[in-house]
Amino acid sequence: MKQYKALWGSISILLGAVIAILALVRSSWQVWLLLGVFTFWGLWVVGIMLLPYMKQAKRRKLRQQQEELRQAQGITANTFQVPEINDPVDQILLRHVNHRISAYLRAAYPDTKWEWCEKEPEKLVAHGGTGRIRVFGIPDFNYADVRLDQQAHINCAMVKIVPLAQLQNGTVDGSELPPNQQPVDPQIWYEVQGRQVLENLIADLHSRGHSSLTLKEDGDICIRQEDQEVSQDSFKSFPARVYWPRLLQVFEKEGLAASVTASGIEVSW
Repeated sequence: MKQYKALWGSISILLGAVIAILALVRSSWQVWLLLGVFTFWGLWVVGIMLLPYMKQAKRRKLRQQQEELRQAQGITANTFQVPEINDPVDQILLRHVNHRISAYLRAAYPDTKWEWCEKEPEKLVAHGGTGRIRVFGIPDFNYADVRLDQQAHINCAMVKIVPLAQLQNGTVDGSELPPNQQPVDPQIWYEVQGRQVLENLIADLHSRGHSSLTLKEDGDICIRQEDQEVSQDSFKSFPARVYWPRLLQVFEKEGLAASVTASGIEVSW
């Protein structure tokens, strides 16, 4: 585009020069001047039109020389190649979910290993639902129910399966204990039961001007209004006092300030 603009500009200058020579020069010099102007204009046009192609040819030649030099030195140009994915997409998704389940379990039990009990876990990953896994390295449990939803959330409910014969022989300790006294991991309890209840309740209380609540030993969730404690919700099971120090660490990791008081665990935000 710049070449054509320069060409039309040069034609305008050429016409102006020719008119000036015809108007001002009347002798035999007129012919020579016209020939000189046209010659100069022709050479200028040729140079303008050919110069880009000459530069392009020079750059091409320079690149060819550099390529020949690299080949002579054994250096090849780095080219990126898109790797081929041979595995089916459902297998790749299953591996991603496996890593997330491993990270979920190892947050509470660092030495955990596990395997699927489902015949086709790929369908569970694709469509959501609940599937069972066999866990190893967790003293109090041997199975877990993994729930996957359409929002890509993962929840694990720890399960302990004991043969009926052991129960009849009384060889299983703690099977007759009430729910809040059975062995429990506070991190798993919070992920399975505590998170959803507390997050919803705290959001509601915060919007109404509250900044703390109290978790009772029986699982009742209370707030103080004037001089009275008013129950807001309750947990079906709540960790016993022996697990409260670990539960405080879980709350702190979630950004909540928690402390043990005479009436229970006070949680502030």
